[in-house]
Amino acid sequence: MARNTGPKHRMCRRVGQPLCGSPKCPALKRPYPPGQHGNRPRRRVSEYGRQLLEKQKLKFLYGVQERQLRRYLDLARKARGRTGERLLQILECRLDNVVYRLGFAPTLPAARQLVNHGHIQVNGRKVDVPSMILQVGDEVAVREKSRNLDMVVQSLEARGGSVPPYLSLDAEARRGQLVRLPAKEEIPVPVDDNLVIEFYAR
Repeated sequence: MARNTGPKHRMCRRVGQPLCGSPKCPALKRPYPPGQHGNRPRRRVSEYGRQLLEKQKLKFLYGVQERQLRRYLDLARKARGRTGERLLQILECRLDNVVYRLGFAPTLPAARQLVNHGHIQVNGRKVDVPSMILQVGDEVAVREKSRNLDMVVQSLEARGGSVPPYLSLDAEARRGQLVRLPAKEEIPVPVDDNLVIEFYAR
């Protein structure tokens, strides 16, 4: 499975936002692009540049590759409703992302690792495919032998049982469920989906 192996905070520095979600993100102290010429007035960005940046932010936030994103876009175009919103819903319903939103892992890469290593069940069956798209009603749980992993326990304690409104969580049982599809305003990603769709419409 392809994954991003470059500098973890390069995109954060580029856009001047802590996209990684880390409280120690360098972008909080240095909200300008990396490199010796980074701390200069930002150049005016073209419309194409804005569209490209939003697309790159989306890929970074969900840890997907170009081919995957294009495939999700094709699915979104075939579904009812606004293409941009449907694309965000598809990405938000990936198994690794749901594991992260439920608080079983502190970061998205950590959630992906939990899935890859076979610690997660979907509807009672072990699943090791992070890109699996969940359906409404699917139940996600940490396997019984993995429920007391330090990472899982510490992550749940840090989150305090707080989950998005489209998910439900039983923290004691290490179990959650996708109750419904998320509305666009409930998806906590700082991305303009309209610009992403415009980029692929060129």
